[in-house]
Amino acid sequence: MAAGAGDVLALSVHGPRGVVDLVVPAGATVADVAAEYAAQLGLPVAPGLAGGSTGPLDPSRSLREAGVGAGALLVAVEPAPVGALATSAEPLAPPGVPSDGVGPGPLPGPAPGLLGGLLLGLAALLGVLAGWAGAASEGGARTATVTLLVLAALVAALPGRSVPHRALLAPVYAGAAAYAVVWEPVPERWPVLLGVMALVSAVAAGVARVLAPGPSEALRVWTVVGATLFVLTTLGALVGAPASVVWSVLLVLAVLAPRFVPGLAVDVPDQLLVDLERLSVNAWSARERPVGRRGRTVVPPALVDEVASRGAVVVTAASAGVLAVVVVAAPALLAAVVHTPDVVGARALVLLGGAALLLAARSYRHRASRALLRLAGLGVWVALLLDLAASLQAGAGLLVGASAVAVGLALVAAAVATGRGWRSAWWSRRAEVLEGLAGAFALAALVPATGLFRLLWENVPDV
Repeated sequence: MAAGAGDVLALSVHGPRGVVDLVVPAGATVADVAAEYAAQLGLPVAPGLAGGSTGPLDPSRSLREAGVGAGALLVAVEPAPVGALATSAEPLAPPGVPSDGVGPGPLPGPAPGLLGGLLLGLAALLGVLAGWAGAASEGGARTATVTLLVLAALVAALPGRSVPHRALLAPVYAGAAAYAVVWEPVPERWPVLLGVMALVSAVAAGVARVLAPGPSEALRVWTVVGATLFVLTTLGALVGAPASVVWSVLLVLAVLAPRFVPGLAVDVPDQLLVDLERLSVNAWSARERPVGRRGRTVVPPALVDEVASRGAVVVTAASAGVLAVVVVAAPALLAAVVHTPDVVGARALVLLGGAALLLAARSYRHRASRALLRLAGLGVWVALLLDLAASLQAGAGLLVGASAVAVGLALVAAAVATGRGWRSAWWSRRAEVLEGLAGAFALAALVPATGLFRLLWENVPDV
């Protein structure tokens, strides 16, 4: 057996809690090494040690007697699995907080479920209908509607039972009240009207987020989307841009958003990131060891669940925001364009935008987000079909267009069924390419849809 310089052994102890490199005297016992390992990692009880080829080591024997030499690799075997047992006297840590008490905070409340989601959607829809009815009313009826909507927003934002889900209705009611107040039947002012509604909704979401007992990712998305809409519409009004320009920009941003939201939604805390340096298995390192705990390589499952749940909430809220923007921007864009080049560009933008949204929904594994994006794509196409139907009613164009759409849908359904859907590698690769092409062409269609192409055509002198 080879010994280290001066009867000192350099060895490495691996265990479920981490890796510790030690330099110990050759005469030290196995129990001394286990105690040092437990002290550096903060373990309440020293674990048992085992050798790679010798098996469990006797704690009372010295390292020399146990056959442990320089550069040996020992394995720490804890008497119980990591985490508190059901029979332990220590209370379990709350969700989202590991056993050492360090964590980003408690998890949000439980998901509302299918029935709760339907009730929230119904309540939001009733608020939108109340705002629409208030805008169409006059005098006392409008005042009463606005007052009730403001009170409903305040009640939804107040702390209490089910506030994490109830608070989501506060920006809806506040935006509906703002719509009833500022509504005017002037299409040129509709972008500004949308900006005012978005600002009021963002303020209500911010207030509800402050009053909420814990962090709310959905309200944060409300605030960001509302503030962004207000800034874009206000800039359009300040520079005197036509309404078609504002609607086109909003539609393009909503179409491209699903490609970037997942990367921004999943925010992994630093303590969950795997340090590749700690994965290197070496018997001894000449580098200075940090004082205190070396660090844990075990990621608590509660923290992983928290990151996943928060990411799902952000993605779902962002998908709902995309749906809300496109169902307003697409019909408004088609109604705002008048000249033929602008009409062609707007229709191309709406067609390609709907295709990009439907293809982007394919890559989402979260069911609610995928359903919302598909509704957004189908809603954009429905607006395009309604716009085309008005111009095709005079002849046989409506029948031809409807037949072409029906045949196309049948072909897509048959192709997906034959290729086992988007899960097949062949379809997945081609869908990814089509999604990129649809987004690129939609961005290019922004030029004629905003009237820039027509402006250049009319102002370039003939050669």
